[in-house]
Amino acid sequence: MSSTRKQRKVTVQTFINKKAKGEKITVLTAYDAFIAGLLDKAEIDSILVGDSASNVLHGFDTTIPITMDIMVAHTAAVARGASRALIIADMPFLSFQPSVETAILNAGRFLKEGNAEAVKLEGGIEMVPTIRRIVECGIPVMGHIGLTPQSIHRFGGPKVQGRQEKSRAYLKESALALEEAGCFSCVLELLENDIATEITESLHTMATIGIGAGVNCDGQVLVINDMLGLRPEGFKPKFLREYANLTPIIVEAIGKYIDDVLNGRFPAEDESY
Repeated sequence: MSSTRKQRKVTVQTFINKKAKGEKITVLTAYDAFIAGLLDKAEIDSILVGDSASNVLHGFDTTIPITMDIMVAHTAAVARGASRALIIADMPFLSFQPSVETAILNAGRFLKEGNAEAVKLEGGIEMVPTIRRIVECGIPVMGHIGLTPQSIHRFGGPKVQGRQEKSRAYLKESALALEEAGCFSCVLELLENDIATEITESLHTMATIGIGAGVNCDGQVLVINDMLGLRPEGFKPKFLREYANLTPIIVEAIGKYIDDVLNGRFPAEDESY
């Protein structure tokens, strides 16, 4: 692996160029500087500071409770840990929906305070006026359609989208509208494979990043905790592939530490001053 490649900074233009060349785009979430540094070392294309932090770090059942201040802090931490990957900040619930002005100010906070290089916001064609103005202000935007977790109560749970003709028409219309509004990429979440493929092939500059949307998207994203096996027992959606199962390893290590402390084996002489 060449040092030239390692030093090349990933930008929104990288996403556009990769789509044009048919090269896949890799995205994972991160919420702290250490994990961000590992992702950067592995040469991930992009780090999404997801509002999934609400679930995987803060213990909430949905993404709705997490606030701007918390998300900005997580984003700033990730930015301190990574220098190569494109850092995208997830705009939390009610940080962009109330008004265009609110959306611009909060998106700007992610760049000014969090050192993000782009923001992601949920919603289809109804969010086009907001997205267009954010982009006009010089802030790159990643869209997000399909299952949008901030609207989980409206969906009635994590249901696959694009199974009815009305849903398919909305998704296709929204994707084209988001591209026209200036989005450089768009997350497609929990979509029927054929509609995700059709959307991806219909777009010219906006790269699609799938999560539960099949292999034909321009790239893929997973929540880092999920793919490492650091997830609640029983949570195993069909689209999730575990690349490691760290939970039992961590539990075993903690158990050994407790046993060593209780039995006077830690610290040892060579671990003492």
